[in-house]
Amino acid sequence: MGVEGLRFVITGAAVGIGAGTARLAAARGAKVVVSDMNDADGQALVEEICAAGGEAIYQHCDVTDEEQVKALMAATAEAFGGIDILHNNAGVHESILSSELSLESMSRATFERVMNINVTGVWLCAKYALPYLRESAAASIINAGSTSSLSGYPQCQAYGASKGAVMQLSKMLAVDLAPDKIRVNCYCPGSIHTQIVDNYLAAAPDPQAMLNTMTQTHLIPRMGQPVDVAELVCFLASPESAFVNGAVWTIDGGSLAWRGTLDVLGMEVET
Repeated sequence: MGVEGLRFVITGAAVGIGAGTARLAAARGAKVVVSDMNDADGQALVEEICAAGGEAIYQHCDVTDEEQVKALMAATAEAFGGIDILHNNAGVHESILSSELSLESMSRATFERVMNINVTGVWLCAKYALPYLRESAAASIINAGSTSSLSGYPQCQAYGASKGAVMQLSKMLAVDLAPDKIRVNCYCPGSIHTQIVDNYLAAAPDPQAMLNTMTQTHLIPRMGQPVDVAELVCFLASPESAFVNGAVWTIDGGSLAWRGTLDVLGMEVET
């Protein structure tokens, strides 16, 4: 049971949740392809995993480039004999691309870039992983949504729209791929300490106020860590979740379970 022996493709895996998942899956015996456009950090992560006794390779890939996506899947199959798990983790927030985040100031190019990476990239990776996943006895696609798939946030138009699309795309793929015995699930993290969140905070008019808004709604009074999400991804990839399909899993410290902030409960955010 678990993920031992499973062959993972993880996009956007050089840092953040993708890197956390690569480390955890490899530590548990999975074979991992770390894919990213950040070659330096991606290569360093693979060296770290291999030095710890894990199996991993690095493959450069821009998920919006069809030929690079094809090459990613082919390289995985060549290295490990096939693909069992596709973790569509690559994503971007508009605050990484521009400081113009309002409806009136954001450029069409920024909006479309976010949609191309976060939505079209997921679709392309699923499309070109499909022939390999069909050959697997434990095939699964795990897509990165967000609490913004389910709720509104300030300065988050493109990202929120894209993550809402990822959530719904996951359900549609689960339906279409069920005859192939390929499970498709989506997870929706809350505030996880990653570069995307750091950039989002930096772009806010009052970063501390925004941090408070993000974390004081957590019933678990802290920001999440990549390993928290990695645990869920490994579960969704494993045979233990064999009856889970087309599902949307929130992993948000309880932030969407209520409408309020921790001061109402007499609690403080852990620092």
